[in-house]
Amino acid sequence: MNITAKLISTENGRRVSLQRNGETQDLSIPFGPSGSAAGANGGEYLLLALATCYSNDLYHEADKRGISVEQLEVEVEIHFGVEGEPARNVVYRVRLIADAPEQQLRELVNFIDRVAEVHNTLRLGIPVILNRVEAISV
Repeated sequence: MNITAKLISTENGRRVSLQRNGETQDLSIPFGPSGSAAGANGGEYLLLALATCYSNDLYHEADKRGISVEQLEVEVEIHFGVEGEPARNVVYRVRLIADAPEQQLRELVNFIDRVAEVHNTLRLGIPVILNRVEAISV
């Protein structure tokens, strides 16, 4: 799977698009109260990425196992230090209500923890590379 995210921000607003394997989806990300910064910051979206990845994978795997999920809560917490410092202490909690015995649900939760792609990407600590800059003076 190949994924691209693009954000274009101007004084008139913000446009965000996601592309996955050639299919594009637009998202709405409003400005924050100051009018120029996003209502949520990148760290918050990082947490949302972890929660969303976990949730999507769990529902997919539960369906494969014939488990009907009534409710799933994924809460992710992170700590950032001073400006420029990477995050520390990324922890998350899962609450799952479904139609299977508790042991099967625990096995499902732990399996998803091992296979969730965003989680494993962060755990691996891959490099993030700036490979092109266009700076245009007006």
